[in-house]
Amino acid sequence: MADERQTRTEKLAADLASAILDGTLEPGSRLDEHMLAERYGTSRTPVREALRQLATTGLIELRPRRGAVVTQVTSEQLDTLFVAMGELEATCARLSALSMTPIERRRLDALHESMGEMTACGDVAAYTASNTVFHTMFYAGAHNVVVSEMTIALRRRLAPFRQAQFRAPGRLARSHAEHGAVVQAVLTGDAAGAHAAMLHHVSLVEDAFDQLQRISAV
Repeated sequence: MADERQTRTEKLAADLASAILDGTLEPGSRLDEHMLAERYGTSRTPVREALRQLATTGLIELRPRRGAVVTQVTSEQLDTLFVAMGELEATCARLSALSMTPIERRRLDALHESMGEMTACGDVAAYTASNTVFHTMFYAGAHNVVVSEMTIALRRRLAPFRQAQFRAPGRLARSHAEHGAVVQAVLTGDAAGAHAAMLHHVSLVEDAFDQLQRISAV
């Protein structure tokens, strides 16, 4: 029952994030729990939990007596977050090239191969879910708790923006190719190459999101 509620909450949070990112829910809009529960055919409990999740990403703000309000995330703020994300993920990739165990490397390679099949099938949902697991492998593979926790916290904040990238035309194949460069560097123990490849990858994630925003604005 708890898992079912969590899944419902996560789906609701993803739906609300998409509505905010595509402009359906505009900055300044008040998100009423009762209204959202009726709109999505659920109780107020998962709505409340979904709003709390979104508040950690900065997409909404929980205000006393006003409830949840959609915030305005500026391009400058987003750029700052992506720069920090790139540096942290690149550090995790570099450390992974030095510290991953043989088992961790084999699992990384196997996941990358399976994501290639998802790419070929155009399975965006499966690829998106696996993409989170893929990046998490580098956080664990770094074998540095402090760096890992910092990276996970920032990734959680950027999650809606990173997931939205896969709606950009051709992004799935490009993402998988970028992953391939990181994986190859890690598997061969090329720390500098892993750092550079991951930094490049995250910068292109931001570019893909920007491309999607331009398409939506047309």
